[in-house]
Amino acid sequence: MHLFLSAGEPSGDLHAANLARHLLARFPDAKLVGLGGEKMAAAGVELRYPLTDLAVMWLGKALAHLPDFLRIARQSEQYFRTEKPDAVVVIDYPGFHFALAKRAHRAGIPVYYFVPPQLWAWAGWRVAKMRRWVTCVLTALPFEDAWYRDRGVVTHYIGHPYFDELRQERPDPAHVAGLRAAGTPVVALLPGSRTQEVLANVPLMLQAAERIRRAVPGVRFHVAAYRNKHATQVREMLAGSDLPVEVHVRRTPEILEAADAVLAVSGSVGLEMLYRLKPSVIVYRVSPGFMLVARRLVTSKYISLVNLLADREVFPEFPTTRDNPDELAAPIVRWLTSPEAHRDCVAELRTLREQIAVPGACERAAAFLAAELRAG
Repeated sequence: MHLFLSAGEPSGDLHAANLARHLLARFPDAKLVGLGGEKMAAAGVELRYPLTDLAVMWLGKALAHLPDFLRIARQSEQYFRTEKPDAVVVIDYPGFHFALAKRAHRAGIPVYYFVPPQLWAWAGWRVAKMRRWVTCVLTALPFEDAWYRDRGVVTHYIGHPYFDELRQERPDPAHVAGLRAAGTPVVALLPGSRTQEVLANVPLMLQAAERIRRAVPGVRFHVAAYRNKHATQVREMLAGSDLPVEVHVRRTPEILEAADAVLAVSGSVGLEMLYRLKPSVIVYRVSPGFMLVARRLVTSKYISLVNLLADREVFPEFPTTRDNPDELAAPIVRWLTSPEAHRDCVAELRTLREQIAVPGACERAAAFLAAELRAG
């Protein structure tokens, strides 16, 4: 078996690494090559380019890296034509991966989309690209599977691979105990994995933290930074502040385990907040111009995956262009000061978790790919 895997963001690197391990468990002699990050490399994928280093979100950043993307796409197409992998498996990151899928399709290689982009949320017209260039979409969410099928896309539902990782995670109990050592309420601040998200959202999060502290004496805040660079940026924003905030790098599981409530940027980490039964507020601050464009393109009712899965607002969410710290702080203050409100939210999350958080997606994906390639 010879597969080409591609992931462009940290979460995709994680899911691709888990998939790679399951594939190699089934086929120890399989050749796995591709684009991604350090987790994929550690799992046994021969990286041709560290694509996650180019993870970008805003149009300006993407345009700045356009020559790099074009070069990587051309080199990948050359690889497809000369080395003829049995299949190409792409993970999220639609802008680049649609271009990669087009080139693989042109080379006569089947393409499987593992953890597809959220086309149901915005710019749904892109589903035509999925129909044209992708052999099958391995869908992660129940409503997502129905959405793609209704639009003529071949799908196979496997569930969300994030729950595979969460099942394996074992937060360090000593670190969790240290985070809770003060014996007072703990609020987790999760500013996202992209630099733009950190810069846009952390100042507003800190304003909300100040409001929470006024209402809940003794509360402590712990920031889960994805990179050392982000931790440095947050600490610079805290310079001169007396807020009881500690910044940690790569400690999201421990911080969430210790937290009584969470203030987080929208993203797949919402599934971890669901899994760990943490009452959470979701924020996503953007520029007025971006919001104007988003309102024309976004078709989803919610920005939080948890709310989309529940089809109701379990996590209060605030996509915003302005400072609204009082709105962000209010639900967290309620959860921290009312045991009943906190208990009710946790009970609702537990019911949803039992319905959705079913691990095994990566194993199911590996089995499906094996069957597809044998049949082909």
